[in-house]
Amino acid sequence: MRSSAVVKPLLSVLRFPLLQLILLTVAALFIHGYHLGTEDGAIYIPAVRYFADPALYPFGREFFTSHSHLSLFSIFVGGTSRFLYVPVDAAVFLWQELSVFLTLFACRNLLKICFSSEAAYLGGLLLITVLLTLPATNTGLLLMDPYLTARSLSTPLTLLVIGDALRREGLRTAIWLVLLALIHPQMCAYALFFLFLAWLVAFQKAANLRNYARALFLLPAGFVFHPATGPYREVLLSRDYFFLANWTWLDWLGVAGPLMLLWWFSHIRLRGTLPAFAQICRATLPFGVISIVAAAVVSFPPQMQYFARLQPMRSFHLIYILFFLFMGALAAEYAFRSRPWLVSLPLALLAVTMFCVQRAEFPFSPHIEWPGVRTANPWQETFRWIEENTPKDAVFAIDPEYMKAPQEDDHGFRALTARSVLAGEYKDSGVAAMFPKVAEEWKREVQAQTGINHFSLADFQRLEKNWPVTWVVLETAHPPEWLDCPYRNQMLSVCKLPQ
Repeated sequence: MRSSAVVKPLLSVLRFPLLQLILLTVAALFIHGYHLGTEDGAIYIPAVRYFADPALYPFGREFFTSHSHLSLFSIFVGGTSRFLYVPVDAAVFLWQELSVFLTLFACRNLLKICFSSEAAYLGGLLLITVLLTLPATNTGLLLMDPYLTARSLSTPLTLLVIGDALRREGLRTAIWLVLLALIHPQMCAYALFFLFLAWLVAFQKAANLRNYARALFLLPAGFVFHPATGPYREVLLSRDYFFLANWTWLDWLGVAGPLMLLWWFSHIRLRGTLPAFAQICRATLPFGVISIVAAAVVSFPPQMQYFARLQPMRSFHLIYILFFLFMGALAAEYAFRSRPWLVSLPLALLAVTMFCVQRAEFPFSPHIEWPGVRTANPWQETFRWIEENTPKDAVFAIDPEYMKAPQEDDHGFRALTARSVLAGEYKDSGVAAMFPKVAEEWKREVQAQTGINHFSLADFQRLEKNWPVTWVVLETAHPPEWLDCPYRNQMLSVCKLPQ
């Protein structure tokens, strides 16, 4: 009686799915936080700002347009700011929260075709909400980032494609696929591949791995078949998760565990599950195995190094989402009805753990970086001053390793200042790893800035001669007297180079 007295009020919330999704979206914000322009956001947000204001970034656009020209992401987000006359920071925040809401909506949509009870829907949504910033093994991806990127929108679209395809809703599936292709072509390819395998396991019962292996021929043509050399080899090998030889036993446990459990789920009768549940679980095994084979093909022969940027193991991003979504639903089916504390207590502990992990990831920044709110972080305040007090055509130089400096917390210069800067060591090298044509320029710009915090007048003159640099950011509160530095704080100085 006591258990049912607790469960019934909770389940009554499910009569209003919209309210449920809104509450979970708010909970996700406070558990995982929000950070503008950090990590991969340092690549995507400048493209958004550039679309909103084409007068920005007169130099170095290739380090963010290489990604943006393949996607309409910057048009959707930047257009919100440009045509609705709202600040870019506010538009980015709104799109981030909308993407979390859409992800939870898509998860619920998928759960409805796999489970028969409202309790399962709630269990799956609760677990996925708590684990949104969990890494998908060693793929370099989180289930969902606490900052806005194109993946923030491609994730819900991928889940909507799978759900409506299994419902045989052809028109809606086509709409989601088109949107997914326009936002993130690579993730669209993974979604199509998964649907192909789901179709095989549903309609070709005798199909085996030889049938699935045909999908290996889907690897794109036009890549160079020889070992990477020069600066491109340097940036490529710096992405250790591209190559399976660098994966640890713990990474492989993160690969094998979800695959084996999902395969087992597809072969046993579980309470409250519908036929689509087994179909999806059964498709994940060949999906994962073929991804591993493809990753091995591009990882080990030196002649295949240019293919490593395809990152076949990214398929485990989708596998992880499905795995935890189903685990939460099954936990609710088997435990939540009779012993709600068996589910509620671990969820609460997980939520606290994930909150603490995110605080440790960004220890010197607010947990939620609200748009327009000033912070005490010296780096963020410096970036804000630059945005408000320097001309739009200013070109900056900075220590190329600034994103790993104390208290910087991985914020991207271009994303927060809306100003041009020479290439950096970390995120710009990621662009070079994906687009080999910019690798040489990346290397030259990084070398030009190395040691900038200790440059002499002659070094700055040489920098000016070879690059259109007009301003520099130095990691010191006491710059040389011959530099004009209109802004200083306890850690940094912003200085205009003498012409």
